[in-house]
Amino acid sequence: MTGRFSPVAGSPLQGIPEPASYGDPQRNGLSSDDLFDGITEHLFFTLGRRASGASRHDLYLALSHAVRDRLMTRHLAYKDALRAQRPKAVAYLSAEFLIGPQLGNNLLMLGIQRQAAEALARFGISDIEEVLDVEEEPGLGNGGLGRLAACFLESLASLEIPATGYGIRYEFGIFDQLIQDGWQVEITDKWLKGGWPWELVHPDKSCRVGFGGHTETFHDDGGHHRVRWVPAVHAIGIPHDVPVLGYRVNTCDRLRLWRAEAAEAFDFQTFNAGDFYGAVEEKVGCETLSKVLYPNDGTDSGRRLRLQQQYFFVSCSLQDMLRNLHQRGIAVQEFPQHWAVQLNDTHPAIAVAELMRLFLDEHRLGWDLAWDLTSRSIAYTNHTLLPEALETWDLGLFASLLPRHLELIYEINARFLQRVRMAFPNEPAMLSRVSIIDERGGKAVRMANLATVAAHHVNGVAALHSTLVESDLLPDFARLHPERFTNVTNGVTPRRWMALANPPLNDLLIETLGEGWPARPDALRGLEALQNDSGFLERWAACKLACKRRLAALIDRQSRLLVDPTSLFDVQVKRIHEYKRQHLNALQVVVQYLRIKHGITNGLVPRTVIFGGKAAPGYFMAKLIIRFINGIAEVINNDPETRGLAKVVFLADYNVKLGEKVYPAADLSEQISTAGLEASGTGNMKFTMNGALTIGTLDGANVEIREQVGADNFFLFGHSTDEIAAMRAGYRPWEVLSTMPLLAEAFALIEQGHFSNGDRETFRPLVDNLRGFDPYFVLADFQDYLRAQESVSNTWVDRGRWNTMSLLNTARSGFFSSDRSIREYAEKIWNVQPLLIAMTNGH
Repeated sequence: MTGRFSPVAGSPLQGIPEPASYGDPQRNGLSSDDLFDGITEHLFFTLGRRASGASRHDLYLALSHAVRDRLMTRHLAYKDALRAQRPKAVAYLSAEFLIGPQLGNNLLMLGIQRQAAEALARFGISDIEEVLDVEEEPGLGNGGLGRLAACFLESLASLEIPATGYGIRYEFGIFDQLIQDGWQVEITDKWLKGGWPWELVHPDKSCRVGFGGHTETFHDDGGHHRVRWVPAVHAIGIPHDVPVLGYRVNTCDRLRLWRAEAAEAFDFQTFNAGDFYGAVEEKVGCETLSKVLYPNDGTDSGRRLRLQQQYFFVSCSLQDMLRNLHQRGIAVQEFPQHWAVQLNDTHPAIAVAELMRLFLDEHRLGWDLAWDLTSRSIAYTNHTLLPEALETWDLGLFASLLPRHLELIYEINARFLQRVRMAFPNEPAMLSRVSIIDERGGKAVRMANLATVAAHHVNGVAALHSTLVESDLLPDFARLHPERFTNVTNGVTPRRWMALANPPLNDLLIETLGEGWPARPDALRGLEALQNDSGFLERWAACKLACKRRLAALIDRQSRLLVDPTSLFDVQVKRIHEYKRQHLNALQVVVQYLRIKHGITNGLVPRTVIFGGKAAPGYFMAKLIIRFINGIAEVINNDPETRGLAKVVFLADYNVKLGEKVYPAADLSEQISTAGLEASGTGNMKFTMNGALTIGTLDGANVEIREQVGADNFFLFGHSTDEIAAMRAGYRPWEVLSTMPLLAEAFALIEQGHFSNGDRETFRPLVDNLRGFDPYFVLADFQDYLRAQESVSNTWVDRGRWNTMSLLNTARSGFFSSDRSIREYAEKIWNVQPLLIAMTNGH
């Protein structure tokens, strides 16, 4: 068949046709007049404004409400279809959903961008970007984990699969990043301050969540032994729904975010007694649960709050699913037939114990049945190979907050370990490795083990990562149940990251591949036929240059720095972490700077090296790397000898809005993490889709990108995972440094304070760490990294060859669409089918 899904033969997705029309305004029943009327009505009736006095922010809110009205017709039709047909739905549990701005994306999904621009023109807006730029970035996520969740929700809707994303409605995001004197400074992310028109509040769907207290045993009317949890305090979870529309389809799924309130917001007697703070103490404490994304877990109170947050949204979500079954007249015993619960990393892993509690204590099921339902419902995605990133919770903390759940975990663990003893009677050491309870030192609950014990499937997020999960991270579990382990390589949505973020390229692709290409990412393969068409390659290069000029203007506005759009834009944007090795890139820049100072400029090409990303507030070394990059930028950008050859930029407060400008403008994508440590990466995919060439290690999804685009279109360097493992025992970074005179000179320059205004101590921790320990093998890979960078420069000189390589990267990037990822989840893990929504006249 031909169509959007292209599923394997015999899959539940086979036979579903693609929409008959893409981007046809008549199909949506919308015109610019309709939108103008909608904007005018919402200005008057919703905002209390007259059109003549409307600000850009007013117009943004009014247009958003008018668009949301159109989403609601589809969302209500979707809910009607769910009630009538009772399909199985996906429940995607994630602590983050980095959904990005919504207005532009929803205009694209509905196919009404032109109509919206025409409607706004009647209010004196000459460029729709003036209104789109007003929208705040929703502070609901931080990095790749949250952005992946957002891409997956969009693809679920675009593939017409019933789904609900469950998370927390954070009042404040992780933080806004300022750069002051080269250092990262964190300020409060008040993303809701101007109002957010995309959510619908449902107080009638609130859930009650307990914490602390004690448990009691009793016998029910049938004489069965039961346990009752008596919490010390309760919080109320109030759902806020965000519609998630698919691309040019009628399916409108939802993101349900929980906001916390106190069960008793105000103690009148305490207030009258004069204790004014005590009267609202419970309210303040409970509302903290949804106050901020990722509170600092460096303190006991911070860790306590994180565990409370995780349990809060998981309990609300599972209660919501069970209530949904009850309202549709479906027995609780049919839970696995109607909900596929996916845990996005370990943050929601407490779902295992909570679902067991709900089955056992609230619905009075027996243990065996409750466990069978739980294990048939839950699947777990692992996102990290770093042992320190696998969550554990101190037993004392866990018992104080969730006493009933700890009892259940003890019982789950005891039964599981007995099975292990029977399966491997001669391997007693295995018991301590697979136990949910870590008995070493201070006892703790291992959340990854809990999720793995219960899940019917455990998947990694890239081929290499999934192999390492089985061989290195969870090898004993893989021996116990090899059939449960699988791989689903991550993907990103081409709708936001190409069609929306890259208008010049989107126009060219529509002209070349047809209006419907964003729903059929495999159609990008059609570009391969044009790789030798010089006229088309010139147009391809012109699209890239337009995006680079747009980013250059943004850099000028943000940093007061002029960069040359015709220079090679060399980009590394991602969370700042030592294993991602932004300092490897920075050291390479210092070495190139020294070459310029020594007059050795042969082979160098004009480059603008662009960094962006946030460091965790408590991560000193990551924040020092940011200071290092900004110190280098200050020197290089003000040195007359580097003019025309090098500029360095650090983009502050990197987020989705900024990413939409950066990915389309990049010529070179820096994916240089230590081999074996990056689970997948998704930024690498966004760069590839937009025609950037990758310089990278064989790590995460880089392996598959290289396989897809071709080794000749990828700049490979560095030691492999196996080579890194073999080096660990006898690695002496100081000896490696002594073999590279120019890098040794760069170290000396850093130690002299050249990039820190003469302060010799600023970067000493960074230099000493690299020379003495180098835990991420920066020095081991440095020489080969320089070789690969020389190859980049040599290729850049031959612009025709570069443009062909760029085109082939895009042409072969369809595999990295999140549609493909979701299709694999649907077929291999969830066993869900699309649900087509029929509507008439767009209503």
